[in-house]
Amino acid sequence: MTKIAWKPGTLLYPVPPALVSCGTLQRPNALTVAWTGIVCSDPAMTYISLRPSRFSYGLIRESGEFAINLTHAALTRAADYCGVRSGRDVDKFKQMGLEAEACTQISAPMIAQSPISLECRVEQILPLGSHDMFLSRIVAVNVREDLVDDTGLHLERSGLVAYAHGQYYVLGKQLGKFGYSVRKKAQRRQTAPRRR
Repeated sequence: MTKIAWKPGTLLYPVPPALVSCGTLQRPNALTVAWTGIVCSDPAMTYISLRPSRFSYGLIRESGEFAINLTHAALTRAADYCGVRSGRDVDKFKQMGLEAEACTQISAPMIAQSPISLECRVEQILPLGSHDMFLSRIVAVNVREDLVDDTGLHLERSGLVAYAHGQYYVLGKQLGKFGYSVRKKAQRRQTAPRRR
């Protein structure tokens, strides 16, 4: 099947509908961003891209800190609300029943209901056009206790949500594991026939 050429656009999907918390524990604010991701593993670096007109932009620029809170199914309504309402006009934590929890390394709060919260410290702000990118170091990661056991981290238990072209989806069926395409298949041990 052939493809149709479109003008350049933001059709890299799915993306996380991440709840970004900022402000202080006493006056928390949250906004939803889809423009986020990992840019380096050592040191652990991430980014968020924000329009300068957003209320949270000034809070994050001034403090240099924020938390990225991953969204699961139960937080989808809050993620949608925090993406279309401004902290200038409403207390989004109060309206959505979000609980601000103290972070371990930064003064901005994290969202208690989120399964994973990344504490971030801004290292550089890059003006790009409609959005400015806040290139940031991940200074701590907070993981819900029930997602960790002796075998490691189990994000599949959290019901994480993805956003694709205006729709929210719960992540579903596992199709493989990292490296499965090159992993050798286990050989069956052949047993010698029994002698009678």
